[in-house]
Amino acid sequence: MRLALPSPALRRILTAYTVNRLGSWVGLVALSLAVFDHTHSALAVAALLLAWQALPAFLVPAVVARVEVSKRRGTLSGLYFLEAGATAALAVLLWHFWLPALLLLAALDGTAALAANSLLRAEVARVARGQVPNAAGADGRGDSRDEAVHEAERKANAALNVAFSISFVTGPVLAGAVVAGAGAPAALFIDVGTFLICGALLLDLYPHVEDAGGDSVRARLRAAWAHINAVPSLRALLLVDAVALILVQAGSPIEVVYVKSTLHGGDSGYGLLVTAWGAGAVLTSVVFAGSGRRALRVMLSAGIFALGAAFVGYAAAPSLALGCLAAFVGGAGNGLDWPSLISLVQRLTPKHLHGRMMGATESLGSLTMAVGLPLGGALVALSSPRAAFLILGLATLVIAAVLVRLTAVGLEPAPEEEPDTGPLDAPPLGAPPPSSQAIRASGLLPHEPSPE
Repeated sequence: MRLALPSPALRRILTAYTVNRLGSWVGLVALSLAVFDHTHSALAVAALLLAWQALPAFLVPAVVARVEVSKRRGTLSGLYFLEAGATAALAVLLWHFWLPALLLLAALDGTAALAANSLLRAEVARVARGQVPNAAGADGRGDSRDEAVHEAERKANAALNVAFSISFVTGPVLAGAVVAGAGAPAALFIDVGTFLICGALLLDLYPHVEDAGGDSVRARLRAAWAHINAVPSLRALLLVDAVALILVQAGSPIEVVYVKSTLHGGDSGYGLLVTAWGAGAVLTSVVFAGSGRRALRVMLSAGIFALGAAFVGYAAAPSLALGCLAAFVGGAGNGLDWPSLISLVQRLTPKHLHGRMMGATESLGSLTMAVGLPLGGALVALSSPRAAFLILGLATLVIAAVLVRLTAVGLEPAPEEEPDTGPLDAPPLGAPPPSSQAIRASGLLPHEPSPE
């Protein structure tokens, strides 16, 4: 990962992100277990997940636009400190349990988390662009420099994806051990510590972005929406991948019933299945980190295809061992899909809109959970786990074919008529980026995701 992130600033951001993701997994697992222990209701746990991960999708784009307006330093860290406060309140609330208040705090925590992750992705891309030497593109065309910029962004996204995949495998295991040994409130206070560390490490990041879209939240959101409408390939990419994510999320509520009732694997069998999925995600996140930019389109389609193949494999697997093999394939697809999508969205978006488009992409990923979870529950209730996975798998394979067709026609970078001198002049980390004017091209007026 040192090769992928040669900058000390980028390595510091990656460290903060990794600590934060590990803490978030600890908090999510601990709170889910605590809610179930207090209520003995799967519906209460589902309500927690929707409040924490789906409801924030409606608020995050506006929060991101509002933070980008602010010229105060530490606004990104402020979101992490807000998470720390909300999580501490959740820990205290577990001693005086009241579900409505807990859901409200979970929604506040989730909104801050999703907005912070969106802004962090945009900042990582900005800092990565700042490492591109000015000598690139000296031939006057700028092609070499553009390619170097996109490659720097891709490597930064790949590093974040490796960190996320590792935390996905180790975080729940750590959470289970902490909750079993010290209780859910202690696990949540550990989560508070990770938020404080992350916020302290990122105090000098400056997410403020100026553009001619105006300083109002509404105007900035309209500028991002106008960009989506002005770039048909971006709009199609987001819609198609959203359908794929809905199908993938629909598999989550089926897996427990599938392992315990169909494969008779018990609790340990479910743990093995989840571990196999995580192992596949870690492997392909490393593969993505070492791949070239030109493979982005292929990896996006391959990731969705692997997810569909995994669901078909679930439907056909006669034993837990083969089911875990299918889970490994699905995790491999998961490790390719999301970072490829993020990199392509950034490539199709002007730099001054990156934050808002990352907010939109991350929110879209969260919204798919609100649709996918009920869909999976309905499918397994109306049929069987094998039939439900077969339906989801075949539908996902169709989406993969659509993506192959979409990416085959080409996904061109966003046109930028004005030179973006801010990030490419390699400002020091924490320095306010220079003002950039809005780009007017193809109707663009004076922009994401895990799916977690």
